[in-house]
Parts: sequence; C-alpha cells; structure tokens
Amino acid sequence: MNRRAFLAAAAAIGLAMASSTAAQTQKCKLALIAEWALRAEQYRPVIDGTINGQKIGILLDTGAAQSLIQRSATTRLGLTRYEAKGYRIFGVGGEVPADFVLVDEFRIGEAARRNWRVLVSGEHDFSGDIAVFLGDDFFNQVDIEFDLAHHAVRLYETKDCEAASLAYWTTEPAGVVPIETGQKIWLTIAINGKPVRAELDSGAGYSVLSRADAAGLGVTPESLGVVAGGCVTGLGKRQMDSWIGLFESFAIGNEIIRNPRIRFADLWQYTTYTETGSRLPTRVAGQPDMLLGADFLRAHRVLIARSQRKMYFTHAGGTVFPIKPSKGCNYASPGDPRPDPLPKQGDR
Repeated sequence: MNRRAFLAAAAAIGLAMASSTAAQTQKCKLALIAEWALRAEQYRPVIDGTINGQKIGILLDTGAAQSLIQRSATTRLGLTRYEAKGYRIFGVGGEVPADFVLVDEFRIGEAARRNWRVLVSGEHDFSGDIAVFLGDDFFNQVDIEFDLAHHAVRLYETKDCEAASLAYWTTEPAGVVPIETGQKIWLTIAINGKPVRAELDSGAGYSVLSRADAAGLGVTPESLGVVAGGCVTGLGKRQMDSWIGLFESFAIGNEIIRNPRIRFADLWQYTTYTETGSRLPTRVAGQPDMLLGADFLRAHRVLIARSQRKMYFTHAGGTVFPIKPSKGCNYASPGDPRPDPLPKQGDR
C-alpha cells in the first residue's frame, strides 16, 4: 500500500486551518486522502481489509518499523512462506524468526496493492482475525489523525502548511510536540519533571515505562503502593511481568497530569542477540524509554504531522492511563486473562 494508491482511490478534500496567522492559513491545504472506520469493539485501532479476497483485520501499528503478516494468519489465508534470509526482528518478546509471503492483492476499501512482498513474523495468535500489522513504512508517507472517540482514522497530505496549525478540529490551543528526526514517532515527554523519550505506538494496548527509567524516578516493584500490572508478551515467545506505580506528574506539550498511575516493565530485557563466534548476548540499542499506547490515543484526538515533524493533540475525555491490576506471568488460573499484547518495537 502506498500514498499514490490512496490518492488515486480517494478524492482530495481541502479543509481550512484554524490559526491566528490568517495570511499563512489561507495558503495551507490539508487534503484528505482516506478515512478508515475503526472496529468499535477493538481497544486498539483495527480496520477491515482483505487479502486475496478474504476478510481480515488490520492493526494500525505506528510502533512497527515494517508492515507484516502474523505467521498464524498465513496458514489460515493459504499463503506460502519463504525464508527471509538475513532479516532479523526484535521486540518485547525477544528475537522472532522472519519469513515473507507474496500477496496477490491487499485491499483496504477501494484502494489496493497487488503483488505485495511482505514480511511474516510472530509466535502467538492473540489477535483473533487480525492478520496484518500496518507499520510505519506506510505511515511515514502521510499525516495521520487518530480520532478513536469517533471510531475513525484519517490520512492527509498537506501543501503550504509549514507555519500553520493542523489541529483543524479545535479553536482552542492544541498541544504540540516535536517529532524527532528518523523513521519512528519519537517524542520527548516529562515524568516528575524529568525528560523521557517516548514512542507513539498505536499497536501497544497500553502505555508502559521502562523499569530502569521508573527506578531512576524512585519507583520500583518494592515501592509503597505499587501493584502487579499483569503479564506482557509481544511477537516473541518470552513474557515479562509489569507493575503499576504512582508518579508525581506526567507532562506532554501543554498537558500536565498530576499523580498518574503508570505501568512499567523491563521492556527490553529480551531484545538481545549473539554475534557469530561469541557467547555474550548484546542488547539491541536505540529503544525508547516509554511507549505511548492505545490508552493515550483513546483519551486524545491526535494528528501526527510528518510533513511538519510535529504531533498535535487535544484531550478527548477520560483517564489517560487507566489502570487494571492483574496477576503476573507465574500466576496460572483458568479465569486469568491472556497476556497483554505489545507488538514488536523494531526491525534490525
């Protein structure tokens, strides 16, 4: 799937931008490429699509560097897997084998991509009929708006909007955060007044801080008031415990949350590899300190403007970091929920 396909399939609709600089605003055009309806029953942003005419769910996953198809789905869809030689995928659950398949047609609405060579990965089948994780290799081509309160995601391209605000839905000042240079959506937020590098990961079910950064802020699993946050898994086989701790503040742009309870875990403990001829594991470098997941998106209306390298947002209501204490990985009971999914965080 690429931007040209959507431009050919959807009419561009110009929208006037709300801005205090009217002269600049008159030149700015925000063109709607496509609007996708989200599945109302899904907590994470999932849309409908098809592969070779068969209906599938598509997870919109800004935390995935590359789009992929879940390994379990390839069997269901009758796709033949081939080894992806020299390709390595690392994530929360450790290193994951990589294959690829050739898809005759991948379709979302009226837009289609044919003869798609796409990666295959994943050790679990925890997502029902979700077959495709649509990753940042697609989303870095467009500006994307997450409007989960209205079960919608919108794709845009801009023209002459360098100095204009793209938060067109509000007349009040929207929060604005710079996006770091690079392929992923990395932002700087603040917890307890200290800067933290976060990645906006729409594929993660909830936001989570790294255990090391939580400890640096004085919160550990042994701290007063900390409770078990459940068992976390990703595409890999390994699982890890999480905890929920009380922090003094969370700040992003013009928004400050006092006394938030935030989940934390040793996110990157399994993102290691061993070089040929060595027995010592090396940890994959360049991982974020925090993931901002679907819980953050559900509490906000967000427009990720790659064209400006900015993220605009307004609070849409509700608790930003809702908590649900849950048993750890070693607790076994038939009534326990399945581990919470955090899809892989990068391809190396």
